[in-house]
Amino acid sequence: MSQNSDHPADLAQSWVSNADAWTAAVRGGGIESRRRVTDRAIVEAVLAQQPGRVLDLGCGEGWLVRALAAQGVESVGIDGSPNLIAAARSSGGGTFHVCTYEELADKARGIGGGFDVISANFAILHEEVAVLLQTLRQLFAPRGKLIIQTLHPWSAGGRYCDGWREEDFRSFPGEWQPMPWYFRTLASWLTLLRECGYAVTELVEPVHPDTQLPLSLLIIAE
Repeated sequence: MSQNSDHPADLAQSWVSNADAWTAAVRGGGIESRRRVTDRAIVEAVLAQQPGRVLDLGCGEGWLVRALAAQGVESVGIDGSPNLIAAARSSGGGTFHVCTYEELADKARGIGGGFDVISANFAILHEEVAVLLQTLRQLFAPRGKLIIQTLHPWSAGGRYCDGWREEDFRSFPGEWQPMPWYFRTLASWLTLLRECGYAVTELVEPVHPDTQLPLSLLIIAE
């Protein structure tokens, strides 16, 4: 990836440009790993905490909020893409806000607090996220849990070191703009969370039912 890229800006713009393709892919079941494994994994991980109230970071077109609402869980979704939030609102199921992670500290009062779970489902893709993680601590109910689902670090391929990579979506249906994203090793994830004041309570590694290889990593922290 070019050294001259403005990775955070390019990442944000990709979710504006890809909003329609992403909505169609998610709602049409076009992403095999999500359809078979990872969607269920995040829902089960959240519901296992028996939450009354959930905040979904980077909620996209709102599928997780809708899934939790179907189980009687009050949920709020935020996303920096106005087009994705418009799609989420059109299908209902919860409350949705256009809000970037940088804006979260300023908008937290309007979003509310007392969240039993804050979920980030393949939604922490930036390099600089320490301020975000520290801000989230203000929004938890007592004993609240942070649940992050991310690409399993050992299945990403390439050099096993932190750094920016590019997703070209070539295996997804539709037309897409490439998206930069920041890769972290397992050790880096654990160090980041510890330095932001979290204690990791559980790691879950959902596997593909045929290959038995890990498709994602779920990190549960408080």
